[in-house]
Amino acid sequence: MYRIVGKKELAENVDEFVIEAPEIARKAKPGQFVIVRVTARGERIPLTIADKDPEQGTITLMVQRVGKSTYHMSCFEEGNALKDVVGPLGKPTHLEKWGHVVAVGGGLGLAPIHHICQGVKEYGNELTVIMGFRSRELVFWEEKMEILADRVIVTTNDGSYGMKGLVTDALLNLIESGTKIDMVICAGPVPMMKAVADLTRPYGIPTVASLNPIMVDGTGMCGACRVTVGGEVKFACVDGPEFDAHQVDFDELMNRLRMFKELEKKAMEEFQRKHCGCRRG
Repeated sequence: MYRIVGKKELAENVDEFVIEAPEIARKAKPGQFVIVRVTARGERIPLTIADKDPEQGTITLMVQRVGKSTYHMSCFEEGNALKDVVGPLGKPTHLEKWGHVVAVGGGLGLAPIHHICQGVKEYGNELTVIMGFRSRELVFWEEKMEILADRVIVTTNDGSYGMKGLVTDALLNLIESGTKIDMVICAGPVPMMKAVADLTRPYGIPTVASLNPIMVDGTGMCGACRVTVGGEVKFACVDGPEFDAHQVDFDELMNRLRMFKELEKKAMEEFQRKHCGCRRG
């Protein structure tokens, strides 16, 4: 059992969990993830490690309430325990001294981006972080990013905070201003990552995307997380989750993510009927 030692709501439908997991905290590297089971009969949920504290033996996870399992997890409070937290899984981020790195995170994409940015700075890179949200009330972790980055740009779709527009608008502004960019790392909604890749491709800027496909076992056995990269089938759980964004078939990935929408909807409705007492339910 993995005890929850800290929990807070970061924004609407977004929770931060700090969980006791000493071995994972000791071994985890930027870009890696864990698979969580809330209960013994629960679904396996892949969640990126957003932060870690090896001395305290804890890891930090962000959870967006989008379906049955994430809503169920949101019912758990500090002092409760999760059934399983397995990891660290996946390949760590390849890090080196590139020069100027721009990290682009949309919403929950800030989970992998935060941990990756820690590694980017450890290698002595200049770091610009672009954070994208729909509106001001959804903004979170700006202060944490400011501690790491040389520059933080916040965008909101409606212009209620920071720069009005999308993360790609902010990235294009940097490129057109003549700012030298040696590497772009992005994580977030698939359409956002596709847009970032489409933007940087003509400029020849190396770009890495942290993918979030359907995942079950996290060990390469089930094949549920397969993605096409450079015309070859890869398993995101063991070959990734990060890939050359210019080689990813994002359209296929988006289609696969929509495969179980109806089943997910039915599972959520059943959960709500059975757990109407939950404050999230």
